[in-house]
Amino acid sequence: MVYSEYLSLGLYFIFLIVIGILFSRFNRNLSDYVRGGGMATWWMVGTSSLMAAISAFTFTGNASAAYEAGPTLLIIYAANCAGFLIGFFFLAAWFRQTRALTLADIIRERFGVAAEQFNVISFAFLAPVAAAIQLWALAVFASAVFGFPLIGSILVIGAVVTIYSTTGGRWGVMATDFLQSLILIPITLLLGYLSLRAVGGFSGLIEIFSMPGISEDFRFVKEPGAFSDDRFTPKWIVAIFLIQLSGFISISGAPRYLSVKDGREGRRSAMLAFVLMAIGAFVWIIPPMVARAKLAEEVAAVGLENVSEASYAVAAMAYLPNGLLGVMIVAMFAATMSSMDTGLNMVTGTVVRNFWPWVQRITGLKPMSPSTELLSCKLVTAGLGVAITGMALMLAAQRSFQLFDAYFVIATIIGLPVTIPLVAGLFIRRLPYVSYFIISILSALPAIYSLLDARFNGNNWTVQDRALWVIAFGLIGVLISVFLKSWEKPENRSQIEALFRRMKTPVDPSEHEGLGTDSVQLITTGKTTVSAGVFLLLLLLLVESLQGVLAVLFVSGFVLCVGALMLWAGRRSAVGKFNKNPEES
Repeated sequence: MVYSEYLSLGLYFIFLIVIGILFSRFNRNLSDYVRGGGMATWWMVGTSSLMAAISAFTFTGNASAAYEAGPTLLIIYAANCAGFLIGFFFLAAWFRQTRALTLADIIRERFGVAAEQFNVISFAFLAPVAAAIQLWALAVFASAVFGFPLIGSILVIGAVVTIYSTTGGRWGVMATDFLQSLILIPITLLLGYLSLRAVGGFSGLIEIFSMPGISEDFRFVKEPGAFSDDRFTPKWIVAIFLIQLSGFISISGAPRYLSVKDGREGRRSAMLAFVLMAIGAFVWIIPPMVARAKLAEEVAAVGLENVSEASYAVAAMAYLPNGLLGVMIVAMFAATMSSMDTGLNMVTGTVVRNFWPWVQRITGLKPMSPSTELLSCKLVTAGLGVAITGMALMLAAQRSFQLFDAYFVIATIIGLPVTIPLVAGLFIRRLPYVSYFIISILSALPAIYSLLDARFNGNNWTVQDRALWVIAFGLIGVLISVFLKSWEKPENRSQIEALFRRMKTPVDPSEHEGLGTDSVQLITTGKTTVSAGVFLLLLLLLVESLQGVLAVLFVSGFVLCVGALMLWAGRRSAVGKFNKNPEES
């Protein structure tokens, strides 16, 4: 690893911390810290939603699937796109119009306090574990492929994410996600283009599908037995699509849109995320498929247990000009960091907003003042960041993957069974409070049985078999729960009806918690974006060919143009506001 890559990462980390500090002035209370006060712009929320929906797994695990099996993994991105598109049509507006601060707020109103607290506790446990696994996996990958020190990577990334998430809150998370997307988009577009060029364009890419040893693997639908655990078969495709989509069309998808000003802004943010995800889906699978045809020996030589996970990185090292590999590494780091910071912010919100007030009610403690709530948010975020980094270090010290496997077992037992009632409860008003636990328990039965079957009989269930049985039992729970409507208490029924009425009622401008900050968001983010573009332009000093010069100009020019456009729009908006109401301005 040359010093230019370390320099790129160092400058990038500094930018993230600076952004967190800059946006800390937007935080006045709990609402600002955990959802941006419901005043964030659509472009900031849309890019943040995109970045939260991907991780380093996009360029490792998904790239591995593209390398081995071709375009079948597009089903994952198709589900993401479908989720954002449904958000555009109605769900984004519904979620924002709940007027909730956190996901747990909505769960409490839909299913009661017991469901709220169960969700808070389970989420507070699972989210940090998931973040630690992502951080550890990224560090292992960066160490094996790029030569970064394993422990140092965990400590630095964990510290950077913790600092800007703690100082900036939700504002800092969204702003850093926006900058990270501006780096991710042009560098992955560039690598996609250069990979296509290496095989002679789209015609050459199509020819890969008929190459000996690849043609059968790259069929979209595979026969059972073609891949381990019957992956990429019709059953696998259906199961993965439903699992992926469920997170978008359930109440658990609400936090994506709680930060926007109103339903209209929420719909626009969903459409932006849809467009970016659709473009990314096709761009991200090109390098690993080209690597299968052109760089198989280089991929096989990488020191990873599953060498195909390095296919995207190998393509980047082969085709990107000198100096830009560091930008590609930044993009891969950004994908994981954006998932970590979103998870940190969401857990903090539920702990301070939902769990601690519940403790206060049952213990008789006095409610916290707004300033104390804000301080508590920062302390909880910092504590979670330290805990995640510590867990990642523990993972790095052990020699087996037992915790990694255990996490996915826990996610199967808790994650999907808890998601199913959140899907049903969003679309079926007849479901009573108790349905949350009825559906969750019935959904968990197949997952628990599959573990016992594997333990005592040696029958290892595939992901698709377990998921489809979980969904089937969940639907049985929904049918049972519908007939329990008459058992619901009148006051509970009234609260459910009030939630649904509010979801369908547009947010009035008078409900906003403060003055509009559109121009400030544009100008502040625009300045940091232009600065990032200038530093990217300095990579011209490292390139030695015309292709390298053009590549650097493309990436830096993309960032500079977006930043300049934001500054222009922000200053124009500020002038218009001043002319309209000088006293207010």
